[in-house]
Amino acid sequence: MQTWNDVIRLANNGNMPPERRVVKTDAEWKAQLTPEQYHVTREHGTERAFSGEYCEAHEAGLYACVCCGTPLYDSRTKFESGTGWPSFTQPVQDNAIKYKKDTSYGMTRVEVLCNVCDAHQGHAFPDGPAPSGLRLCINSASVQLVKEPQQA
Repeated sequence: MQTWNDVIRLANNGNMPPERRVVKTDAEWKAQLTPEQYHVTREHGTERAFSGEYCEAHEAGLYACVCCGTPLYDSRTKFESGTGWPSFTQPVQDNAIKYKKDTSYGMTRVEVLCNVCDAHQGHAFPDGPAPSGLRLCINSASVQLVKEPQQA
């Protein structure tokens, strides 16, 4: 289980290598993504609070990167943070996402990116629930829910 101290260490000292890499040109990303998805994932944008498709979603499944399809978050780690963005306490695997120090807009934060294709996901904060204390605050436009099959 990753904690805030792990996030800071990874952001400062480098992240675990991904299992694969996906690299495309800007033109290829623009052809694949909607304008909002492109803005959020490739231009490090942020969707308006409480506007995202998955802000209040409760379906079981995995949230995968909208750019490369890599599973990043499990719905079982999703929680209601009240912030207006989907929030998770853990990535699905330790090397699924990477953390990067972000000093934009006059503040210091930790950016969360897909470790496979470098798509901006959101930011990490140390105010999540126990036991990890992590809140991975993620833009809905950066992920797609892959629902679990219904049991017969």
